[in-house]
Amino acid sequence: MDKTSKILLLESFFYLGVGRYLKNIPFSKVAPSLGSHMEETTFDSSTVDQKVLANISQAIHIMSRYTIWESQCLVKAIAAMKMLEKRKIESTLYLGTARDESGQLIAHAWLRSGPYYITGFEEMAKFTVVGKFAKKIGGHHNG
Repeated sequence: MDKTSKILLLESFFYLGVGRYLKNIPFSKVAPSLGSHMEETTFDSSTVDQKVLANISQAIHIMSRYTIWESQCLVKAIAAMKMLEKRKIESTLYLGTARDESGQLIAHAWLRSGPYYITGFEEMAKFTVVGKFAKKIGGHHNG
């Protein structure tokens, strides 16, 4: 494994820790740091570097298995968002709900940048979007 990959894995481990910490805080306090509520970033593929997105997605996926804390969908989505933000890459975090087989309400989170899904894409089709947060970079703010 090359040095760049190792550094990316260490970074993803760090941001998974940040994500886990933020999950312990009331969501209403965390939400503003996630971006513009109920807005989305562009689906345009020309705005993103697919290789960077793939590398971050893979690093988060790998390291989430090695954290001593629970690194489920929301933790992974926040970690990936923070890693993309550091690289000045926009993303949208989605929150969804559904009912499981026993009728219990379940939740899921996933992250998209451009047309690519970075985390949580395996399950997202089963869920109804109830919230989204657009992390816009630079001069793309409306108001």
